[in-house]
Amino acid sequence: MYKLLEPEVAGGLGDKTKIDNSFFPPLIKNLHYEFDGWLGDDILESFPCYIVTEQLRKGIESEYLTGISFDEVLISKSETFLELYPEKELPNFYWAKIHGEAHKDDFLITEQNTLALSEKAYILLKKYNIKHADIEDM
Repeated sequence: MYKLLEPEVAGGLGDKTKIDNSFFPPLIKNLHYEFDGWLGDDILESFPCYIVTEQLRKGIESEYLTGISFDEVLISKSETFLELYPEKELPNFYWAKIHGEAHKDDFLITEQNTLALSEKAYILLKKYNIKHADIEDM
């Protein structure tokens, strides 16, 4: 049994993102996530990518969850972010690359390009800040 998770969108793909639009979903080679705001969730989205805080990454790794790997992400703050939150510090984030398969892994992307979590992954994520994510049964 899986849950569908649509995380907080706190920004978008920055201009230093290397993207190949000849695929759908687009193939991201290097990810630059530019923040416009941030409500504090530990997992964020900007289609077709997800980023997680270092704290959540460590939790996922300590539980040996499958279907996910991590890579570096370039983080920046937009002019809007700097105007609205001039003193706000951002934690370390990592690019969460989702590559799991249904009925096999803890993280996967559905045919509708939605993030799906196993029950084990969902139980872990509930221990972190995901209060701005939309969650529903699959």
